[in-house]
Amino acid sequence: MLAVVAALAGAAAITTLGGILAVSAGLLVVAAATGWGVSLGLRHGAGETITTGRRVRLALVLAMLAVVLGQLGLWLYARSVGGVLGPLDYLGETFGPLVPLEFAAAALTSWLTAR
Repeated sequence: MLAVVAALAGAAAITTLGGILAVSAGLLVVAAATGWGVSLGLRHGAGETITTGRRVRLALVLAMLAVVLGQLGLWLYARSVGGVLGPLDYLGETFGPLVPLEFAAAALTSWLTAR
């Protein structure tokens, strides 16, 4: 449960910072913090009830889903203020290579922390 809360908080932070506050560079930090928070949530919430390999895989999936939700939130926010591009076009035009870097940051920190 803690890991899911961390994932949802990370997605909300990506949407808020990138959409409403128009911060782009800080999104890498948020993505990394999301991966870290998800992994810590799994380590404390699941403890020794799941194997390390399963915990790492679950952390990676939750962190990636959080970034996906955050990116969709950014696109939905842009649409609500008059945007007309599709999600991939919008994210590519607005954030460019930052989007795959966010996925990489979330994946790396979740993998390192969950082990």
